Amino acid sequence: MHNALKTEQDDTNKVNTLNLLSGKLRGIAKYDTALACASEAAALAERLGFKKGMTAAYRNLGITYDYQGNYPKALDYDNKALQINQEIGNKEGVARNLRNIGNVYDDQANYPKALEYDMKSLAIDQEIGNKSGIAADLGNIGIAYNDEGNYPKALEYDLKSLAIDKEMGTKDGIAADLGNIAIIYAAEGNYPKTLEYDYMALALNKEIGRKMGIGFNLNSIGSIYTKQKNYKRALAVLDSSLDLAKNIGEKNLIKNAYAEIATLDSAMGNYKTALQDYKSAIVYRDSLINEANIKADMNFEFAQKEAAKKAEQDKKDALTQADERKQRIIIWSVEGGLILVLVFAAFVFRSLRITRRQKLDIESKSKVIEEKNKDILDSIMYAKRLQDAILPPLSLIKEHLPESFVLYKPKDIVAGDFYWMEVAPLNSPEGGTLLSKSPPSEGGEAVLIAAADCTGHGVPGALVSVVCSNALNRTVKEFKITEPGKILDKVRELVLETFEKSESNVQDGMDVSLASITPSEGGIQVQWSGAYNTLWYIENGVMKEISADKQPIGKTDNPKPFTTHTITLNPPSEDREAVSLYLFTDGYADQFGGPKGKKFKYKQLQEKLLAISRQSMEEQKKILEQTLEDWKGDLEQVDDILIIGIRV
Repeated sequence: MHNALKTEQDDTNKVNTLNLLSGKLRGIAKYDTALACASEAAALAERLGFKKGMTAAYRNLGITYDYQGNYPKALDYDNKALQINQEIGNKEGVARNLRNIGNVYDDQANYPKALEYDMKSLAIDQEIGNKSGIAADLGNIGIAYNDEGNYPKALEYDLKSLAIDKEMGTKDGIAADLGNIAIIYAAEGNYPKTLEYDYMALALNKEIGRKMGIGFNLNSIGSIYTKQKNYKRALAVLDSSLDLAKNIGEKNLIKNAYAEIATLDSAMGNYKTALQDYKSAIVYRDSLINEANIKADMNFEFAQKEAAKKAEQDKKDALTQADERKQRIIIWSVEGGLILVLVFAAFVFRSLRITRRQKLDIESKSKVIEEKNKDILDSIMYAKRLQDAILPPLSLIKEHLPESFVLYKPKDIVAGDFYWMEVAPLNSPEGGTLLSKSPPSEGGEAVLIAAADCTGHGVPGALVSVVCSNALNRTVKEFKITEPGKILDKVRELVLETFEKSESNVQDGMDVSLASITPSEGGIQVQWSGAYNTLWYIENGVMKEISADKQPIGKTDNPKPFTTHTITLNPPSEDREAVSLYLFTDGYADQFGGPKGKKFKYKQLQEKLLAISRQSMEEQKKILEQTLEDWKGDLEQVDDILIIGIRV
């Protein structure tokens, strides 16, 4: 049963990790890999019936297909995510899905539909007080109004969005707002204002590595330089925009870049090059709307151009004699055909060379990046195996504490939080006798168990956890100390001794809740000490708390000996329920979520533990896990999570 639960938890963690990875890959324009991760997450979540994982996977698929210009697939997955979020009552998820659908309609130039979905999303985000969602909705509404040509309305909504994003300090949101405002000023012909806002947006997008934003800013800047007849600067900027767009495979960016370059070439008198760039823009424009209509649309537009040319030629031919007209037509046809063939051949040859060179360069760089990423991931997975080795087996904890559970959810592959257990003789030369008058030879033992939170999470936190776990082991095994307060005193000494060997000023350390559970005459005696992390225990339906010392295991300005608290618990009887002890770190209480995206908080955690305290320990663990998933929703886990429950 335990192994089955562990496997299911591992699978849901894998879904969450794949969804997180898909979003990060999309952010660096690795769309194919992002789709692969999201598809794998969706398949696994569907098999598990893990609805939160399904909505996140469908959302990733929808956004990525939208970026690639595959609008039917984008709408399909966005609507799937919307349906599930509506079923489970996740209003924040519903608003996000409506916003994504609005984006797809805007990209298809269906602005009334885009506004309809954006307004629905805004109403829900305002209802639940989701500021980041409100800012995104306002920005999308501004874009739709701008695309419709309603510039005053567009500016009104974009300025509202910018104010909220500045208040929250979200750089990607601020960059998007600045770029949108620049577009409005460009449409109104205010070119100095356009360049001012575009360059501010460009600087922010470069800082955060947002490639799509960089491309749109460069395209807008190049367009303005063309209008100002600063052709040299315009060409340099637009070439950079086109190169970036092709590297990330973003069709909308490529289309816009070709269109602006065609405008620039026409302004400079390069009509043949302008026509070729215009044809390229048409290809990408039509592929975004309907790939099946590319050929028909191109033929229609070029047929119109050819008809206009023919009409002009007929007028000229009517002024000349029949023989001269025939001769001139033949000469022009031959010369023009030869010139076009030569130009076209040169263009094709040059394009093939450039494309081949770019392809080889991209493949080489991609291979290097993939190899480095694999090396990093392999190293982290090996670090996880090393960290798992310092954790006591759950079977050992169950052997000595049958009525117990460990809820352990690292934020990343490795963690700064860890749990620790050791079984020691009751009396010790340095720590003193815990409580029993009988010597160790008679079988008296103390079960020492701790929930620890080291500075940071991920790889840095894991490194600190190894140092702190080793200090706990040495204190009990080598120095024979068993009293919790004195254990923490010695652990602090050993940790500081380790970090003082470094030439750097290392400030890392550990918060910890450490309990010693021993049999006593007529009951159970619990000794406990804590560094910042408190102890909760429920006795006869009443939640009680023992406060920790307000100092860490690490450097502190005024270190004091840690306090050992002792409580004696009578055996369970008809009038007395078994007592439940809870050791924990701050990750669960600090998790953001719920309808307003706020922290769970300690008070709510106390109320939840009190409500479920009469359930079995395994059932309590399941309830706490489900409560956390429901609270977190689609939001990212913010810290490592650890709760240990013990019934005595």
